[in-house]
Amino acid sequence: MNEFQNNYDLEERTAKFGENIIRFCKNMKQDVVTKPVISQLVRSGTSIGANYMEANGASSKRDFRNKIFICKKETQETKHWLRMMNECVLEREEEIKVLWREAQELTLIFGKIVATLDGKGK
Repeated sequence: MNEFQNNYDLEERTAKFGENIIRFCKNMKQDVVTKPVISQLVRSGTSIGANYMEANGASSKRDFRNKIFICKKETQETKHWLRMMNECVLEREEEIKVLWREAQELTLIFGKIVATLDGKGK
């Protein structure tokens, strides 16, 4: 799994996170339990970067704030699916922990951006 190298470029960081989610899921055994979890994890984990790209192209401060809030929600959903995946494949717990920690950091970053935009981040 790639390390998360550039912690300050959120566009790159969210793209790398999505790539790492895809790489993790591609190597996953699929069965009746893991298949829907994999699908949900890939959807939420890759949408973070897509929503961040949309935020960067926002038409207004309000639009930017709403897109960043969606980034935060998608990141929180990704943490949920990582937790469910951990229950499915205990042998990959360490990989899941690395992904979950990055998702947690992204959640905090997006939360801080929203709070700052709302005037609560001081």
